[in-house]
Amino acid sequence: MPKIHQLSPTLSNQIAAGEVIERPASVVKELVENSIDAKSSQVDINLKDAGVTMIQVLDNGMGIDEEDVPTAFLPHATSKILTVKDLFNVHSLGFRGEALASIAAVADVTLESATESGLGTIAHIVGGKMQNIEKAGSRKGTQITVRDLFFNTPARLKYVKSQATELGKIVDIVNRLALAHPEIAFSLRHQDKMVLKTAGHGDLQQTLAGIYGVATAKGMLSFQGEDDDFKISGYFSLPDTTRASRNYLSLMINGRYIKNYQLTKAIIAGYGSKLMVGRYPIAVVNIEMAPLLVDVNVHPTKQEVRLSKEDQLARLLTQTIKARLSSENLIPEALHNLRQRPAVNMDQLTQTLNDVQKQFDPQPTRTSAPAIQATPQLSPAVESSAPTVEPEPTTDKPAFGKSMSDLDGTPIFKDRSRLAQWDEKYAQSEQSEPTQPDLSRPKPTKRFPDLRYLAQVHGTYLLAEDPDGLYLLDQHAAQERVNYEYYRQKIGEVATDLQRLLVPIVLDYPASDAIAIKAAHETLESLGLYLEDFGQNTFIVRQHPTWFKAGQEEDTIREMVDWVLKDGHLTVAAFREKTAIMMSCKRAIKANHHLDAQQAQALLVKLAQCENPFNCPHGRPVLVHFSNTDLEKMFKRIQDSHTTEDF
Repeated sequence: MPKIHQLSPTLSNQIAAGEVIERPASVVKELVENSIDAKSSQVDINLKDAGVTMIQVLDNGMGIDEEDVPTAFLPHATSKILTVKDLFNVHSLGFRGEALASIAAVADVTLESATESGLGTIAHIVGGKMQNIEKAGSRKGTQITVRDLFFNTPARLKYVKSQATELGKIVDIVNRLALAHPEIAFSLRHQDKMVLKTAGHGDLQQTLAGIYGVATAKGMLSFQGEDDDFKISGYFSLPDTTRASRNYLSLMINGRYIKNYQLTKAIIAGYGSKLMVGRYPIAVVNIEMAPLLVDVNVHPTKQEVRLSKEDQLARLLTQTIKARLSSENLIPEALHNLRQRPAVNMDQLTQTLNDVQKQFDPQPTRTSAPAIQATPQLSPAVESSAPTVEPEPTTDKPAFGKSMSDLDGTPIFKDRSRLAQWDEKYAQSEQSEPTQPDLSRPKPTKRFPDLRYLAQVHGTYLLAEDPDGLYLLDQHAAQERVNYEYYRQKIGEVATDLQRLLVPIVLDYPASDAIAIKAAHETLESLGLYLEDFGQNTFIVRQHPTWFKAGQEEDTIREMVDWVLKDGHLTVAAFREKTAIMMSCKRAIKANHHLDAQQAQALLVKLAQCENPFNCPHGRPVLVHFSNTDLEKMFKRIQDSHTTEDF
């Protein structure tokens, strides 16, 4: 058996680095969080080779006193925690105490720092060993330069991905930190090219514009909510602006970006059935709470936290978003999705792509850095510049800074003024400040129009009008919405009224299904379905809820039982929701079904009475709008100069 011995400080620091410093993005996160804790109002980040060759973070914060510089690189050294009680009352982003030591253990680190009253200090640490430390004239703040990351841990360097992947991770982290702290001006450069720049004026919507583009930011709704323990605020996108992953949902607790699946589900639940299946909104949620209600010391990166009263917070999120959406007019403008985008200047596009290719070229100064793939994966910001007629970018990874065009996420809702082009874009140089676009959104005058039926098209679409223009409705989606709200209400009333059958219904199932049905009897009974054993794998039903349609009792029961067989772990609430959606679709009129004028107008009246008349339960739009101006332009009755000809 090998001798037991104590690890050397250098080796133990490298192990600690393995927990916290696993890739260049980890270094950026730790250093930028230290800059935020130092009360900086500006943080500049410079990268070479996606951070493998060089990471430099420069801030204008409080700086480090000369006598504290050597201590800052010792294991478990921190200025943010003094006693055990401080662990449960954390107001800073970082406190573990090994970040600088862990970074210095696997890189070549130079620190320059000065306080407001001090002269300044320069320290050089390589592989965890202090090379030299001396006084120097420096401006107030701290600059840390990390070179040759993982130079002494080749196994860890081997797992660093391509430069495009690593840069994407860094940009994602800086995006989150910028959204959590809109009062700080962030800039991020890679290979001396600006990737991200925010103004730092404290306006969250302006920061959103700098990251996701002004069109996306302008189409987002602000919200606020609070109860006795929590205060929430932020922005979320309307249902027309969605992405294919949850990665665009950003949660911040007391200024710290976190990951929490239950809170993410709560945001999505606030949309109800307004989202397309498999699509997710963009949202930034700031949560203020007493530090005693959150434990941030449960994960090395501090992104996963333990929350007290998590269910209460989730309910507040869902209710606040649901209430905010309930006052919005969500009818899409028909022509916005169909309108061709302007032709792209191909010379400018070619130059842009060439610049990005150069940005990802491998550098000859570092032979151990991972080589870039032959074909780099471009960021959505670059891809959005390519000629396309699709309404969304072709990828759902976080955008590398501000979009080069405002094509992604264009808001398309009724009564919303068209987006004016920016006269000046965000400046791409250090000397200029980002412009501040007008991100205000006009309030709709009416949530849902008073529609008058005109005609039916191909037995599938209904034409209607109101004083604001022409509306085209999908009759199947419209009746799905009407049916869904009926069934959703009736399924919630199952305990009050049951109808006895003159002839009981007998249901036969395979043995495996029969076992699942017996195990889910409480869930079925919560919907008013009482299945009695009637043999080995047979059940008998003697009564059913009165809202079942006559002649469809057996089909309805079988469909509801199928949901239990499909997902036996459904909660009662989820089961009722899925059952209402399923039945609303099954009972809705289909395409090529002709309606007379009285039936069509009755459907419009019922639709207007719905809580959400804009989407079917699957999230598809029920109707689209052609404004009077759109119609006049289509027939050349109004010119682009907005002068109406006398016809």
